[in-house]
Amino acid sequence: MQRHVESPEAMELLGRQAAAHALPGSVIALVGGLGAGKTHWTKGFVAGMGSVADVTSPTFGLLHEYPGGRLHVFHLDFYRLDSASELVALGWDELLDQEGVIIAEWGDKFPELLPPNTQWLHFTVEPDGSRTLREGPP
Repeated sequence: MQRHVESPEAMELLGRQAAAHALPGSVIALVGGLGAGKTHWTKGFVAGMGSVADVTSPTFGLLHEYPGGRLHVFHLDFYRLDSASELVALGWDELLDQEGVIIAEWGDKFPELLPPNTQWLHFTVEPDGSRTLREGPP
C-alpha cells in the first residue's frame, strides 16, 4: 500500500482507519524523517482507539501511554536512544507482553528488537510539502 497524503488531517484520518484493524499485541514501526507525519498518524490512531488523550511526540519522554480506548497504546520514540540495551532497560520486553498496541517512531533504529509480525509504515516528505505513506518491510 502507498498513499499520497495532502494534509495533517488526512494523515490523522489514515491513523484512525488503521486503529479499526489493530489487534492486542500489535507492534507498528514508523519510519521517516522529522516532520514526516509520524505523530499526526499516531494522533489519529489513538483517537481511532477511542482515547481522548492529547497525543504528542515522545521524543523527550521516550514513552507515552494512552489508556482509555479499545486498546492501551504505548507510543515510543527511538530517536534519542543510542543502543538497543537502552530500549531494553526502558522495559521493552515487558511492553511486548502487554495486550495493547506499541507504536515505535524511528523503529528502524533497532529492527532486531521488533517482533517478526511488526507492521512497518514509511513516511516521506515530498518536494511539494505533501507526504507519502508506504506500508512494507524495513
